[in-house]
Amino acid sequence: MLLDTPTASPVRLAKVAGLLYLVIAVFGAFAQFVRVKVYVPGNAATTSTNIVANAPLVRTSFVADLVQALVWLVLAVVLHRLFAHAGRSIARALVVFVSVSVAIASLNMLNQLGALLVATNDSYVTAFGVNGSHALVLLFMDLQHYGYLIAQLSWLWLFALGLLGYRSGMFPNWLSFLLMFATVCYVIDALTRFLAPSFADTSAAVFLLPEIIGEVALLGYLLIRGVRQPQPTVSGPTTI
Repeated sequence: MLLDTPTASPVRLAKVAGLLYLVIAVFGAFAQFVRVKVYVPGNAATTSTNIVANAPLVRTSFVADLVQALVWLVLAVVLHRLFAHAGRSIARALVVFVSVSVAIASLNMLNQLGALLVATNDSYVTAFGVNGSHALVLLFMDLQHYGYLIAQLSWLWLFALGLLGYRSGMFPNWLSFLLMFATVCYVIDALTRFLAPSFADTSAAVFLLPEIIGEVALLGYLLIRGVRQPQPTVSGPTTI
């Protein structure tokens, strides 16, 4: 396997990381698109109706999110292999941050599954009534939304990656600093949504662009360039 090959070049490993990151981006974007399509904050009846009408899509998005979480763990291993020489402690921290995020996100998916089960199973309507079952669906989707923000707080893996890229010289400085800045935006955005929910829309408008630019730039660089190769040192003639 590529990861077990001692002679695997950094560029090849980086492009493998880029392909893994592309899978994460496609599957994650699809899952988020479906959630935005069905989830209407503050409107229990509409959210429940949307989930029932799009039940196969919601199930598919659930599986897509689980798959991208598993691929994310593999990506962390590849990045650790690629950048460990630049700082083993930081590279280990990257793996830890990814593992924590995956664990939170995976457990959080139970909320989406709960909303789907309540919305599509008549026994919950019998037990709680129509309004009660709709309220329960909305509660599960609200919990899923905020659980996603909690997972976002541990996206410090991007900061660690930016720092590793800077220390190793394998990323250009602009990309390293952009990743670290995007991480700060993710954390501030999540905290703002918890501490000041009334400013959630403003926070999203301010921080969404640098977050997207940072991740798209990372994806593009890994897929196209890979990483920078260290230049061999040219020694001059030895004088005595």
